[in-house]
Amino acid sequence: MTDPRPPQVRIPATYLRGGTSKGVFFHLPDLPPAAQQPGPARDALLLRVLGSPDPYGKQIDGMGNASSSTSKAVILSRSTRPGHDVDYLFAQISIDQPLVDWSGNCGNLSAAVGPCAIHLGLIDAARIPNNGVCTVRIWQANTAKTIVAHVPIRNGQVQETGDFELDGVAFPAAEVPLEFLDPAEDGEDGGAMFPTGNVVDTLEVPGVGRFQATLINAGIPTLFLNARDLGYTGTELQSDINEDPAALARLESIRAWGALKMGLIRDVAEAATRQHTPKIAWVAPPAAYTASSGRAVHAGDVDLLVRALSMGKLHHAMMGTAAVAIGTAAAVPGTLVNLAAGGGVRNVIRFGHPSGTLRVGAEAVQVHGQWTVTRALMSRSARILMEGWVRVPDDLA
Repeated sequence: MTDPRPPQVRIPATYLRGGTSKGVFFHLPDLPPAAQQPGPARDALLLRVLGSPDPYGKQIDGMGNASSSTSKAVILSRSTRPGHDVDYLFAQISIDQPLVDWSGNCGNLSAAVGPCAIHLGLIDAARIPNNGVCTVRIWQANTAKTIVAHVPIRNGQVQETGDFELDGVAFPAAEVPLEFLDPAEDGEDGGAMFPTGNVVDTLEVPGVGRFQATLINAGIPTLFLNARDLGYTGTELQSDINEDPAALARLESIRAWGALKMGLIRDVAEAATRQHTPKIAWVAPPAAYTASSGRAVHAGDVDLLVRALSMGKLHHAMMGTAAVAIGTAAAVPGTLVNLAAGGGVRNVIRFGHPSGTLRVGAEAVQVHGQWTVTRALMSRSARILMEGWVRVPDDLA
């Protein structure tokens, strides 16, 4: 008797670390025809590749690793957009729900896009020096923004090894500087970086409380609060938050009402299906603490402290796009981020996060009385971990 169950098929894929995240990268033409277009077939494929939804929360039957930092997928293609080399589409995969969130970018995996594009042959060989730096212009399709990656090249190949250290990553690697050009989100009013028009708002959250908040669209939509207003110090580690269900529920409620105030959703209930954006973070002035690695972070090492949630859990380090939001908000006088850093004009800051510290820069200017940011700068590293094929049941391909 013939077994009616479908066999597995294999799809070319590359597994990369970018910054403090990992993801499965695909070249668009390598995907099954039905998944080459947005829609349920593509979502179902990516969910199965990562091993979601998993009621056990482990993603044992997939490439995910049970955290928001490792439950990610990327689709790359050669760009037809003038002035760009590659189109980059990012998918945040929920671990325990059948949900693929396309609403934002991953700043950490942005560092892996240039190296992967070169690896896949999407950059003309004439553009790649034998030794030096290959500049890759990336169209970030989720946010309709440009990212410029400066990829180190040695002997005609991407240089992945090096001595650049990134807190949250165990081993050093080669530095990949990134420029996020005009990273403020475009709003219905033509591109307000602060969707309410204010650098600080009062956020009313029914049943929870009233908070000062900076609501910003830069890198990724983010709402910043003061740590002290939440009863925190800004020195929290993952276990302090992620093992407290009541705290997570309270923070999710604040995030949902913040999303509503930012105009990202029409009803607060919609936030449950939009987990990737906005991010919620809290800030505090410099203070000493012990990072998750056991390394001491001294108050003099940083300009401020920041803790942020991703997909409902405290991030182990800092999301790259949230770092852009932090750098941008710090550059604008009067935001909660700027005030936590001591106020004044700040084009570069170093902030403390659960794994250590991170430096980020931003160039913010006022145009006709409205703040905007021309670019944000930060460095990450990237490395290919595996290459070959992923396998999924044939009924998904």
